[in-house]
Amino acid sequence: MGEIFVAGLKKLVYSQKLAPYVFVSAFFLTFAIFFVYPLANTTVMSFQSVLPGEVEFIGLDNYTKLFHDEVFWKAVANSFLYMVLTVALLIPFPMVFACFIHSKIMIGGEFFKSVLFIPVLTSLVVAGTIFRLIFGELPGSFMNQLLGYFHHEPIKWLKMQTTGFGALIVLACWRWTGVNILYFLSGLKSIPQEFYESAEIDGANAWQKFFRITMPLLKPITIYVSTISVYAGLAMFLESYMLWTNNNSPDNIGLTIVGYLYRQGIEKNRMGYASAVGLVLLALAMLINLAQLRLTGVLKKEGE
Repeated sequence: MGEIFVAGLKKLVYSQKLAPYVFVSAFFLTFAIFFVYPLANTTVMSFQSVLPGEVEFIGLDNYTKLFHDEVFWKAVANSFLYMVLTVALLIPFPMVFACFIHSKIMIGGEFFKSVLFIPVLTSLVVAGTIFRLIFGELPGSFMNQLLGYFHHEPIKWLKMQTTGFGALIVLACWRWTGVNILYFLSGLKSIPQEFYESAEIDGANAWQKFFRITMPLLKPITIYVSTISVYAGLAMFLESYMLWTNNNSPDNIGLTIVGYLYRQGIEKNRMGYASAVGLVLLALAMLINLAQLRLTGVLKKEGE
């Protein structure tokens, strides 16, 4: 009996028909455990009032309340604005910087690559503390000292909408510019030099080579960087939390959708309402990413 079982098990293990399913099962198991189950559980909770020791089915009440919640829409506006500004700044500038570093006339390119990558290795707690001191409201803060040279009175940078949000964007650019430069550098290294040599023979100048060769051939990298930038913009939370030392910035200047989810789910223990916020965030991120991939031609079929 034992020999039959062992023979059957050996036949199963060495089966060529079964092997592909064994290899892909790890992915499906991980996907089911870490995405499908949490998503299904969150969907159920979004139709419930989940308080400590009390669970009650309330239908669409969470969604109805959410769509009339002014603070939620403030968080959505902040997240959307942050995403648009970071995408607008963290794609063109890193691409241009990468071209400069990659050019033959650049001296110390390796040094600049190392220096620009340091911010992403810096702890966000440290970065938030440094930027909080730079944009402090005291006359001795760096930005207020800078204003003093222009005979301007000190201002409370992190307590006003425009300057507070500007500080958040500066922090994001400081942190992620180096990473995006490395992405574009990897794309530039894959472009054959013969293209540029042929263009020079035809009399193309630097701008024409950039717009006719570099930018089109960097399109896959650009799409990848824009996709992760959209996700990172909508998922931003820690930068705001560290800049204001908590999730309660003045007049919710730095409140994002994830920050609002954290406030409702963790700080107020309203898990049902937080689940509804999370699902709306997921829907927004999917819609924006699908629209972006459609506009950039990634989802088009061959021949369209």
